Amino acid sequence: MAWSEHVVVRDDVRLACRDWGGPGQPIVLLHGLAGHAGEWDVLARSLNSRYRVVAVDQRGHGASERHPQDVSRAAYVADVIAIVDQLALRRPVLVGQSLGGHTAMLTAAAHPERVRALVLIEAGPGGPNPDGPADIGGWLDSWPTPFPSREAAAAFLGGGPVGVGWAAGLEEREDGWWPRFDRDVMVRLLAENAQRSFRLEWGQVTCPTLVVLAQSSFIPAQEADEMLRQRPATMAMSIPGTGHDLHLEQPEILHSALADFLEGLA
Repeated sequence: MAWSEHVVVRDDVRLACRDWGGPGQPIVLLHGLAGHAGEWDVLARSLNSRYRVVAVDQRGHGASERHPQDVSRAAYVADVIAIVDQLALRRPVLVGQSLGGHTAMLTAAAHPERVRALVLIEAGPGGPNPDGPADIGGWLDSWPTPFPSREAAAAFLGGGPVGVGWAAGLEEREDGWWPRFDRDVMVRLLAENAQRSFRLEWGQVTCPTLVVLAQSSFIPAQEADEMLRQRPATMAMSIPGTGHDLHLEQPEILHSALADFLEGLA
């Protein structure tokens, strides 16, 4: 195992981090809804020769607190700042996919002096989506848990590197393989995103920003265009042949894009 686990505690909530060590600029990696820190393993291995890399199991996920009472967007932002402080990560680059990217964006907006740069992977300000929580709940209810094996889970969750990446987040119990999150927590933590857009917060981000989208993106083209109109200095790219989990599908291409962006910061 090339990483060591650090546990940060904030307001009695346990936050588990995979610390890959490394010299240079700190990078904090934030997974998406129902995800886990291990999704970043391939990318972290390729980055930690030059950068200090920390991947976080966010509250409600993975090895962190499974049933936090507070799942507000503000709580997730405060968690990131607590991790930055307790692990002495001076002005990190925040890299987040999907809901993790949303957390990274809000952190950069609320704490501009604390964040060196921002990378959003399949993430943006979003917009009102009252059906979102119920849709996610229905999707999670469709999982035939427990899975008889990790291989069966990987096949159900899309196969290939995406299915393997998702299945890596499961835990083995006596009766099979289960998610390391609570379905109702996942639904609750989407409540704020379902109610409004966060375009105001996006406009408050002042640090250098890279937006990486999939060819088959979850981000509507209109939202992506509006993001660039609102912050025209934003760098943006699309990776061909990818979907929402592009960090699992094409980690090498993502690493190349990140490396170029990070070198540009220097």
